[in-house]
Amino acid sequence: MNKTPASTTHTVFGIFMMLGFAAFGPVIDVFAKLAGEAGIPVFQISGARFAVQVLILIPFALFYRALHLPDRRETGLYILRGGLILIATSFFFASLNYLPIADAISIFFIEPFVLTLLGAILLGETIGWRRITACLVGFCGALLVIQPQYAEVGIAAAFPLGTAICFALYLILTRQMTQKAHPLAVQIYTSLAAFMLIMPVLLVMDDGAIAALDMIPLDNYQLSLLIGVGIAASIAHMFITVAFRHAPVAVLAPLQYLEIISATLFGWWVFSDLPNQTTFLGILIIVGSGLYVFMRERKVSHEKPASATGLHSKPPHAHNLNAKE
Repeated sequence: MNKTPASTTHTVFGIFMMLGFAAFGPVIDVFAKLAGEAGIPVFQISGARFAVQVLILIPFALFYRALHLPDRRETGLYILRGGLILIATSFFFASLNYLPIADAISIFFIEPFVLTLLGAILLGETIGWRRITACLVGFCGALLVIQPQYAEVGIAAAFPLGTAICFALYLILTRQMTQKAHPLAVQIYTSLAAFMLIMPVLLVMDDGAIAALDMIPLDNYQLSLLIGVGIAASIAHMFITVAFRHAPVAVLAPLQYLEIISATLFGWWVFSDLPNQTTFLGILIIVGSGLYVFMRERKVSHEKPASATGLHSKPPHAHNLNAKE
């Protein structure tokens, strides 16, 4: 009886975790957009997000004994990762002051291209024409969903692009660091680093010339929104951290396009941004792209056990064909 290799089982589990992130990730943006509309400055929202994440995750980390004392190299990586997610978060939250959630995410979706390329360059992961095609198809679907009006948006369109670059680098570090450290530890130390990077800036720049760096006193509604941002970020980023612990970058990158579906639904539900027929066509294309990646990985997972037991003979040069897909 053939058994699925552990590595393939991990990949499929990673895909399921990525689907969880795609479904839940826009909840962060809903709370952040509401917080911005309630008058809370961008970097105060970001700082609160990371503070709440640390407070929420520490009890779980202590229960699972997931924390350890980072060495100098790890500390540097956590600071770098924290800085990247701080910049990515702040850019994206700033864009939500000008754009609907789905528009911002649509522009952001240059990120899977960057991520797939960086995965090949920095991690040595093999990418083939099938995964590249899945990225291209998903991106075309994302463009159909929203069709951003760049002439009207202006400079705000650059914010999600900055988010895309920083988030791709953040995920590359996630893939590397979660191979050795517990996902809870990675999230806590990263959030703590981001919080420690932004708080001195907020204290020094409060009531200064840059409104985004101000801090305001909060009423109960504003406080509840910031707590919501932190809780949603804790859940969503545990999904994605576990996903990148178990599956390669090239497999997970196209699945990020599925986030546009939940973003469109949340935008319609909370902010009354109603999708049109073109949007639904784009959603179908994105779903098809994501399902293709999942079904392809399942097919590969069933082919590997057979080849390992010699049930299917292959010429010597063909032993790594699956890795190129």
